[in-house]
Amino acid sequence: MYNNSNLHRYSPYLNQPMYNNGMYSDQAHYTPNSSIQHFQKGNEIGLIDYGSRPLVFNINEATKQNNTFRTAIWTGSQFQITLMSIVVGEDIGIEMHPAVDQFLRIEQGQGIAQMGTNKNHLNFERYVYDDSAIVIPAGTWHNVINTGTIPLKLYSIYAPPNHPFNTVHVTKGDAMAAESHYHNGNMGSF
Repeated sequence: MYNNSNLHRYSPYLNQPMYNNGMYSDQAHYTPNSSIQHFQKGNEIGLIDYGSRPLVFNINEATKQNNTFRTAIWTGSQFQITLMSIVVGEDIGIEMHPAVDQFLRIEQGQGIAQMGTNKNHLNFERYVYDDSAIVIPAGTWHNVINTGTIPLKLYSIYAPPNHPFNTVHVTKGDAMAAESHYHNGNMGSF
């Protein structure tokens, strides 16, 4: 049996079931006014940037819950997670991050992922849909286009972080305006 007496110390961020002082428990340790967060199917979470605090949540549900073009949900010193919702017929916008690797995962909808070494020649193109993963190496021009009939919901992991802590861009226009003020490694259309 796994035994770590310090594991309970992180219980405010753990989901059920959990280990308590080496003993398996079907119920998370609970004390009145506890800050234990339960992220189960159907529960909404606060779509805020949790910073570099420990966090366990249902990323599928959070991604589907998000209705903004981009919302940073976790920004650490080494990587960042953002949630995105791309409206029908819209795209992320052709961009390139010279020093940032990026991982995207589609949770809802369908589209086309494009990549290439030249902004005007995105010669790598694939259809993407629910459960698709897109890996974008640093220095690669890329775009994702929503070709479906519902919003394209995805999350992105940037390593290192690409946007300031607590970034929220309600629309693509908001993102373009914000990106014109800071580039933070982003050399795209913003």
